[in-house]
Amino acid sequence: MRWRCRPHETRMSVPRVLLVEDEPALADSIRYTLEREGLSVTLATDGEAAIERFRRDQPAIVLLDLMLPKLSGLDVCRIMRGESTVPIVMLTAKDGEADKVLGLEMGADDYVTKPFSMRELVSRVRAHLRRAGMEASPPPVELLTGGPVELDLARHEARVRGEPVQLTPKEFELLETFLLRKDRLLPREYLISEIWGSDYFGDTKTLDVHVKRLRQKIERDPHLPEHIVTVRGLGYRFMDRAAS
Repeated sequence: MRWRCRPHETRMSVPRVLLVEDEPALADSIRYTLEREGLSVTLATDGEAAIERFRRDQPAIVLLDLMLPKLSGLDVCRIMRGESTVPIVMLTAKDGEADKVLGLEMGADDYVTKPFSMRELVSRVRAHLRRAGMEASPPPVELLTGGPVELDLARHEARVRGEPVQLTPKEFELLETFLLRKDRLLPREYLISEIWGSDYFGDTKTLDVHVKRLRQKIERDPHLPEHIVTVRGLGYRFMDRAAS
């Protein structure tokens, strides 16, 4: 599957990828692969250039290396997430769980650990672009509620116990999925497929981090969750009434 321009389409209708990578050989390889898939790729080789191109080009997705000159990838991620809900996929050579968790907490949607296969990267990009495309259509005016949470889909706003709460795009999607299926067991595989796409290659740590972050924002005691409850070995359940 490749994105191709129809005869009446312009270059601007092709999904634009902002690739932030300072290793020339890897950047060339990624750019070549994605352009063969029919995508438009803009390259930035340092953190400051990444912010400039992000604001200028308004890409459909960002592939972001964490180890960058001038401005770190984590700082770039934080700035981008503060200005946009565009999907951000981290490219990192760091294997440490703490580094991946920190990136996700800064607002990244996903990560790929170097070395990675180009097939895996293309699959991740496709999945995130499909999700972003579905979100481009405005949702119907609807208010979802459950436990202490109110989720306004039309305004993309969340309140917990009447107070506004800031959620990243993936946290919002995950909470929406929970509220649409209150009191039902949602297997881990189902949640990953719903939020990251059916062809997601990553491990389940990404889901765990987002669940942890949601608990910190909605539970009275995140260490003793009353609403987002773990069903050991299976998945999670959102309890409308506090779990006893």
